[in-house]
Amino acid sequence: MYLELIDEFAAKGRYCFSFNEIAEKLDASPVAIKSALNRLKKKGELAVPYQEFYVILPPEHRVRGCLPPQQFIPHLMHHLGEVYYTGLLSAAEFHGAAHHRPQVFQVVVAKARRPIECGQIRVEFIFRKNAAVIPTEPRNTTAGIIQISTPEATALDLIGYVRHCAGLDNVATVLAELVEKIDIRQLAEVAALSPVAWAQRLGYILELLGENDKANVLADSLQGLHFMPTPLVPGCDIKGAKKNSRWQVFINSEVEPDI
Repeated sequence: MYLELIDEFAAKGRYCFSFNEIAEKLDASPVAIKSALNRLKKKGELAVPYQEFYVILPPEHRVRGCLPPQQFIPHLMHHLGEVYYTGLLSAAEFHGAAHHRPQVFQVVVAKARRPIECGQIRVEFIFRKNAAVIPTEPRNTTAGIIQISTPEATALDLIGYVRHCAGLDNVATVLAELVEKIDIRQLAEVAALSPVAWAQRLGYILELLGENDKANVLADSLQGLHFMPTPLVPGCDIKGAKKNSRWQVFINSEVEPDI
C-alpha cells in the first residue's frame, strides 16, 4: 500500500512529500504510517532531510543517500512556508562561475536555520534578514524550478559572507568568472539593499580585477552615502594595514585570485 502510493507520486514526477500529506491518503494510525516509512528509509528507498519531510530515492541516488539538493530544497521551503534563494557559491555555480564545485549547497533564508545533512548531501542556510527582497531568477531542474540569486546579488553576497565562501582569494576567483554576467546598473540597485561596507569591498575587488568601468558606475551609485572605514576581511586585524582612499577599505589581507 505504501509502496503503491510512493510509486504513484514518482510516476507523476513528485519526489517529495510530507508526513501529513501521506497520512491524509491512508487509513492507518500515525504510528503505523511512521513505522512503514521508516522501513522504506532503512531499505534506502526514502530519505528524510527534515523532520516529517520525505524524499523518494530513485536507484541512481541511493548510493548518496539523498536527492541532489536542488531537487528537494524548493519543495522543502514551500513546505515550511519560507522565503529562500540559492545563493553564494551555489548560485555562482548556476551562473557558470564555480571555480571548484562547492562541497555544501548554500541557501539564503530570512529565518535562521540549522544545516541539513542527508546521506552525503549537506545544505547550509545563511541568514539574511531581507532575503525576500533580494533579486532572484528561476532555473529549471529535473524536479521543477529553483530560485537563485541574480549575478549582481550573488556578487554582493559573496563579498558579504566571505567566511562561508572559503576565504577572500576564492571569492575573488569566483568574481573574476562571474563579472561578465554582471549588469552594473542592476548591481547598483542591489547594492542599495545591502550594507554599504559590502559595496565598498566589492568596488575595491572590481578595481583589483581590472573592472574599472563597473567599479566607476558602482562608485557613482554610492555618491552621497557616508563611507565608514571598513576592513577588507572582517574580523581580521587592521593594524598596519594601508587604506584605499577611494573605497575607504583597510587592505588587511593580500588578495590572490586563482585566474
